[in-house]
Amino acid sequence: MVQGECPCCLQQVEFRSDDEWLRDNFRCPQCASIPRERALMAVLDRVAPDWPSLAIHESSPGQHGASLRLARECERYEKTQFIPEHALGETVGEFRNEDLERQTFRSGSFDIVVSQDVMEHVLDPAAAFTEIARTLKPGGIHVFTTPLVNGSRPSEQTARRGQDGGIVHLSEPEYHDNPVDPEGSLVTMRWGFDIGEFILAETGMVTTVFSLDDLSRGIRAELNEVLVSRKPAREGLLSRKPARGRRRRAPWARLRRSA
Repeated sequence: MVQGECPCCLQQVEFRSDDEWLRDNFRCPQCASIPRERALMAVLDRVAPDWPSLAIHESSPGQHGASLRLARECERYEKTQFIPEHALGETVGEFRNEDLERQTFRSGSFDIVVSQDVMEHVLDPAAAFTEIARTLKPGGIHVFTTPLVNGSRPSEQTARRGQDGGIVHLSEPEYHDNPVDPEGSLVTMRWGFDIGEFILAETGMVTTVFSLDDLSRGIRAELNEVLVSRKPAREGLLSRKPARGRRRRAPWARLRRSA
């Protein structure tokens, strides 16, 4: 047990874990947040302290911790889940149905997009990052977590969409918990630190990786990085089209696919 102030519920608590794997088990007893949520809120408070007054879209929010604080304090908070059997843009229960790869939001809708452990589950990350950039206002930010499991090794694609629309597995399938799908979410990417290069090539957004370790706020765990990608303040800087007559090498050519 460690005493400190939780960045999610802002309470003085004793953080606890009954497991050596702190990333999923070092919890706040008040709001049930885990380290990556507390790290995300600490970074958001730092880079955008006025976030409660801004327009925020959170994709696939959790049911505790950071998502609860965002919903409670931000009046223009929009939360979405992807529910394939429903039409995109439709309200399903408490969520708006959105696919990160082909969103129905207007361009420039949000100051901030938040995603927590989502980007390792998209089948076309280039499309997802591009759509996030499109829906951000100039100067807006994408604040997110995704486990950088490959570290300094190249990122790997582990599943992709086939020509027939089905899923092609490039390695043994792995699934993570999904609150709206009992079968879980398929892991499609094993990201490394080169994720920033990928985002820059696809969107023109520059990414900063924050690595926090602060027991006084319950922030200590494995794979606990928080990433912040910022859209250029001027729209013209977002375009990265190659010069006429030259073909830009696709970012996937730099990423290794699992055998």
